[in-house]
Amino acid sequence: MTSTPIADLWPSLPGGSDARPEAAYRLLQAAVESFAERGFHATTTRDIATAAGMSPAALYIHYQSKAALLAEISQAGHAATLALVREAAAGEGEPVARMRRLVEEFTTWHARGRTVGRVVNYELHALPEDAYAVVAALRLDIEREVSALIEEGVTAGVFDVSEVRTAARAVTSLGIDVSRWYTDRSTETPEELGRRYGELVLRMLGARV
Repeated sequence: MTSTPIADLWPSLPGGSDARPEAAYRLLQAAVESFAERGFHATTTRDIATAAGMSPAALYIHYQSKAALLAEISQAGHAATLALVREAAAGEGEPVARMRRLVEEFTTWHARGRTVGRVVNYELHALPEDAYAVVAALRLDIEREVSALIEEGVTAGVFDVSEVRTAARAVTSLGIDVSRWYTDRSTETPEELGRRYGELVLRMLGARV
């Protein structure tokens, strides 16, 4: 299973990727691959340590448990996604242009970083309660950013939706689901898919495109 390296997706991991011990960094990458391939519950600490080229005991030097790894991966992945959404929503242009850009980048992110995307979006049930609370807040912030942009478009008369929150969830769900089915064999590049999803979402929101 291939994926974009964590460093490319999350250059601002807690502590900074440059400051992170190389062994801990390898464990994060191995955990992403293992969780995506086997699922959190079927993955053992031995699986992660072996994939990282380390002994199981060495894992505990950096992380207390595999749940701690999942928590960091999920929180960092959601934080990166929120930053992407906020930047696109606050960018230049009218609501239609900003929504197109947001969807294109959101979709591209989930196609290129599909392995990470599967973990952060489909292993939520496995997070410890405190970590889940952090991630739930990040997800709510993402939804609020998208909702605010849709509401702005409705006020400007360029979007026509009956319920903004439902529309916002539909917009994000489209992009998130890409990480579930997109593979190296997909006929579209992440960027091509992003452009097509951007067009699709604008039509869904009632924009004239």
